Amino acid sequence: MANYGFGLDLGGTTCKCGLFTATGELLEKWEVPTDTSNGGVNILKDLAQTVVKKMEEKNITSDDVLGVGIGIPGPVSDDGVVNRCVNLGWGVFNVEKEFSEYLGGIKVKAGNDANVAALGESWMGAAKEYSSSVMVTLGTGVGGGVILNDDIIPGAHGAAGEIGHIRVNYTEENTCGCGNHGCLEQYCSATGIARLAKIRLAQNDDESTLRNVESLDAKAVFDEAKKGDTVAKEIAKRACEYLAQGLQVISCVVNPEAFVIGGGVSKAGQYLIDEVEYRFNQIAFHGCKNTKIVLATLGNDAGIYGAMKLIL
Repeated sequence: MANYGFGLDLGGTTCKCGLFTATGELLEKWEVPTDTSNGGVNILKDLAQTVVKKMEEKNITSDDVLGVGIGIPGPVSDDGVVNRCVNLGWGVFNVEKEFSEYLGGIKVKAGNDANVAALGESWMGAAKEYSSSVMVTLGTGVGGGVILNDDIIPGAHGAAGEIGHIRVNYTEENTCGCGNHGCLEQYCSATGIARLAKIRLAQNDDESTLRNVESLDAKAVFDEAKKGDTVAKEIAKRACEYLAQGLQVISCVVNPEAFVIGGGVSKAGQYLIDEVEYRFNQIAFHGCKNTKIVLATLGNDAGIYGAMKLIL
């Protein structure tokens, strides 16, 4: 009987790895560097080696392994085909089939990393009490994942959950990284909030403690807002208004039981949740009001938990 499984969260710099029991207990976690040279041709070989090495170290045979789940930073279709991962140098190929071959036939399941992280929070994190949830990750960009009836909804082309590219401002002149204008990511990501702060401080000479911080970033904005700085509170309010607007759109389509907020910006904590929740309930459709908005709890481990859940 198979008693173990592996969850891998592949990023452009490192891959987080976890060894789990069949019941979801995390036994050990580690990281390995991601070799993106030569179009990322060695990535799956390297990952297969680290999995096999851990199996040998723990005296685990192939028959003991349920499978290996992996979160990929790009679109992944239901049949395991990756449709280009720019950060890895990958084109289009069946990652499940190729990775399984490197692992000697061990079962492999792959999914988009943001969707997989959402699955992790749904399984063992902040949304484990809910069968339907949407995770919103506020990091360098804005990503997300949709979970309905405990399953990932990947969409026809693996692009469901691209929450950061919901358009929330039709007058924006600056271009988002996706090529469009006015995307949620331009206002609610860590870089987006820093951009809002720089624009606001340049508008006039209003006194603000933000002018004295060592690094004008999202953390500084929320830290100073919590201390009562008027300008910082104004910037934080604007970011939260945009986020609430995005969640309101999602709620009318998905109507989840809960939104899970993760990523670096979520370290602003309850202040962020209270601001977004208040504004969400002001504009939400009556059937979607009072949707729970909670902080993610698994942190950087959400991806490996979700990858393991793919196998189960």
